[in-house]
Amino acid sequence: MTSTGTPHYDLHSLGWYSFQQLCHTITREILGQTVRSFLESHDAGKDGAFTGTWNPTGNEDLQGEFVIQCKFTGKRDRDLQPLDLKEELPKAKRLAERGQCDCYVLITNEGVSGSCETELRDMFKAVGVKHFLPLGRTWICQQIHESPRLRMLVPRIYGLGDLSQILDERAYKQARALLASMREDLAKVVVTTAYQRAATALNNHGFVLLIGEPAAGKTTIASLLAMAAIDQWRAPTLKLDDPASVVRHWNPDEPSQFFWLDDAFGVTQYESNLVSSWNHNLYQVRAMINSGAKIVMTSRDYIYHAARTDLKRAAFPLLEESQVVIYVHELSLDEKRQILYNHIKLGTQPQAFREGIKPFLETVSHNSHFVPEIARRIGSPSFTTALKLTEEGVTEFVERREQFVRDVIEGLDADSKAALALLYMRNGSLESPITLQTSEAEALVRLGSQLSSCTRALGALNGSIVSFATQDEIALWKFKHPTIADAYSSLLVQDPELLGIYIAGATAKKLLEQITCGDVGITNAVVIPKSLFGSVVDRLKEYSDSIDFRAAWRAAWDAKAARLRFLSTRCSKDFLSLYIEANPKLLEEVSRPGLMLSAHTEVDLALRLFQFGILPEANRKQFVDVVSDYALNAEDLSAVSDDRILPIYRGSEFDELLGRIREELIPSLDHVVGEWKSNFDGRDTDPYNYMDPLREGLSNLKEHFVSDQQTLKELEKWEVDLEEWVSRHASDWTEPTHDRILNNTREPTPWRSGQSIFDDVDE
Repeated sequence: MTSTGTPHYDLHSLGWYSFQQLCHTITREILGQTVRSFLESHDAGKDGAFTGTWNPTGNEDLQGEFVIQCKFTGKRDRDLQPLDLKEELPKAKRLAERGQCDCYVLITNEGVSGSCETELRDMFKAVGVKHFLPLGRTWICQQIHESPRLRMLVPRIYGLGDLSQILDERAYKQARALLASMREDLAKVVVTTAYQRAATALNNHGFVLLIGEPAAGKTTIASLLAMAAIDQWRAPTLKLDDPASVVRHWNPDEPSQFFWLDDAFGVTQYESNLVSSWNHNLYQVRAMINSGAKIVMTSRDYIYHAARTDLKRAAFPLLEESQVVIYVHELSLDEKRQILYNHIKLGTQPQAFREGIKPFLETVSHNSHFVPEIARRIGSPSFTTALKLTEEGVTEFVERREQFVRDVIEGLDADSKAALALLYMRNGSLESPITLQTSEAEALVRLGSQLSSCTRALGALNGSIVSFATQDEIALWKFKHPTIADAYSSLLVQDPELLGIYIAGATAKKLLEQITCGDVGITNAVVIPKSLFGSVVDRLKEYSDSIDFRAAWRAAWDAKAARLRFLSTRCSKDFLSLYIEANPKLLEEVSRPGLMLSAHTEVDLALRLFQFGILPEANRKQFVDVVSDYALNAEDLSAVSDDRILPIYRGSEFDELLGRIREELIPSLDHVVGEWKSNFDGRDTDPYNYMDPLREGLSNLKEHFVSDQQTLKELEKWEVDLEEWVSRHASDWTEPTHDRILNNTREPTPWRSGQSIFDDVDE
């Protein structure tokens, strides 16, 4: 699939500012650090200068004082004419007379014919320039084609040409699958400080977590890192949905794998099941990174802050290191200007609109509420039908961005609204061709639509409200941006009829991921009022299996865990009371949790019921007896190491447990530790991961015996013993690290001149 012809890039779509930045980067790459005063101004007939020797063609050496001039055109495939440089000749003559212009280098995105080059060379020699060198569109495209480093430095290039000209067949297929829905956005990319820091973190640690408010550009940065991994490393690159998939797809024989997980802890709201999965797989993830894999994750800021409480960060220290947590919304003023320019210049707005909004663009870029998604919406007519082209109107559009999207959705026809409802019911991912479930078909009828009408509506909304792409060889409809789903959920809450249709139409699995029964403080959740609690209880009865696993036992276990997780994190006291009344056997389930208490949702629900005062005393006592027995046998020391469990003990119960631990467990630690060691399988198990529950439990146990020196000394002895054991076995487990370094992404310091970046936005 790789093209053998001359590569071509749509350089005319860059705009004058970005083109000069591209020229700057190309010249630095060719001439090194000898370039000075580049792009300082538009005066004196030169955009840059250097002194030295350059061998541009391999046949001749150019020496002396160099002047560099950039010439940009916004017209596609325009050819340079000698008259275009007529005004530059007097300037070149003055520079030559001063001894400042031995060589005149013209860099342009216009085509340069042989006859034009000859005539221009004669013109410049006539005014005293010794050498004239035009570097036109074909030359620039060739430099881009031959240099992965240059593409890394100016990643917009990935969206300006045919990827098959750059990548081999395997890499091209990956890039097309990963980035097909983002092709237009790639052409508008700006290299921000956050992107540079993210690339550095990925180089140094093999891992980066991109944090930011909604619409701050996290996915864009992740896509650029993925593109660089495909282009520079030819790395097998996968975009996955959850940590278990990462571990499942890891190939130890392919150390350069690159994994991209968007919205790692939830798309629009915190999903505790994803954090549970991370906790279960963190040790394997750490081993993967040590072996050379690279992992990029993104998360909304409010979701990450909710997840931090539940993440086992001690098992994955990179989550604690600030240099790999990149807050992407910290944009500079220059970055905001460039993002805004790109989206309007390359958007679909008519010229009249671009002319009308041009005077207010500087105001937009200075607004503290500006995020990249605002620029995309201003560049799309779908979002600006109600925008008043006044300073007040534009400011309101920026600062009330969610309200404007809600207004757009409310203004859609019935079929378009029904299409969005169907997409939301599928949690923002609707497989094509669409096959409706019975409840979904009924919901569409109640919304006044049908499948054929919804399909046509999705086609009309494609590119603005929704997008169509292929992921893992499956064609999917998705919301163009998660903020569209945010706005739609806010409309659901305001319409009881629509909310009832949603409960009836969405799968039980999707309900567990999107709703809360009562307001329990989860941002962007669909809050179900008390009047509809009974409908949710009925729907949960249907959730007895899961399509995620083929094995029946695993499907039933997964469904049960999801149901209990929903009850423990997303339900109010009133709903839980109603649910227990309808499902009294639930109390028995939560009273007898299994081993690995930290991973059992029964524990979370038991504690939630106890907190609300609706856990019967008999069930509370049974729970306490079970977790206490686990601790006494050192099978699971969570009863004394998990601060969440301590409040469920009453009176002297906890002191009695500590007394039994002192008398029964401590004297038998020699046997207990020996059993743990003998059960270790060194071939397939991370020793740190294996021994961590016992190590952590004994370490936390010390806090309860600070005044008992004999017990404390015994615990410290075994703590040291386990540390030494882990160290001895760790050397057999850890894989050597494989360096895969992204090229330096440092861009030149932003420059300022009398010309505004928005000067040609309406041309």
